[in-house]
Amino acid sequence: VYMFLVPAVTMRLFSEEKKSGTIELLLTRPLTELQVVLAKYFAGVVLVLISLLPTLIYYFSVHTLGSPVGNIDTGSMWGSYIGLLFLGAGFVSIGVFASAVSDNQVVAFIIAVFFCFFFYAGFDSISTILGSGTAANLIYLFGINAHYISMSRGVIDSRDLIYFVSLISLFIMLTRTLLESRKW
Repeated sequence: VYMFLVPAVTMRLFSEEKKSGTIELLLTRPLTELQVVLAKYFAGVVLVLISLLPTLIYYFSVHTLGSPVGNIDTGSMWGSYIGLLFLGAGFVSIGVFASAVSDNQVVAFIIAVFFCFFFYAGFDSISTILGSGTAANLIYLFGINAHYISMSRGVIDSRDLIYFVSLISLFIMLTRTLLESRKW
C-alpha cells in the first residue's frame, strides 16, 4: 500500500511548485536548499506516521480479544511498526526526489512508484536471476525488502537501521543537488 500511497502524497511537493513558479519564491527565502528539502521530507514522514497510527487499533483488539488476554508477539509487532516507519521514510525520500525531478505531478508519481518498486522488489528479482553466490547475496542486500523482513521479525539490527538512514540520506542529498543545480 505504501508503494502507491507515499508517491501519491509526495508527488506535489516540488513538482507543483515548479509548475506554478513558486519554487523561486521559496528558494529566495533565507533558507538553504537542504532546509527546504528536509522540511518537505519531514512533512511527508509525519503524514506517513499519521497513516500508521489508526492501525494500532488492530494491535489493541488482538491483544484484548486473544485467549488468554495479551497472547500476541509484541516484539514482532513493534519491530514491524518500526520497519514500516523506516519503509515509509525511505519511500518519502524517494518520492521527494521524484517530485524534484519533474514539473508534472503524474510523471513524478510514476517515477516515484517505479523507484519504490525497484528498491523494494527489483533487487530481489535480480538476485534471484543470478542464483546463489556472493554477488547475488550482495545485490539482495541492496533491496529494501531484505532489511524490512529482518525488522518485521522483531529484530532491530544496526545494519538495517544504517541501510535505511543511508537510503534516506542518499535521496535527500540527490534532491538537494537537483535544487542547487538550478543555480548553475
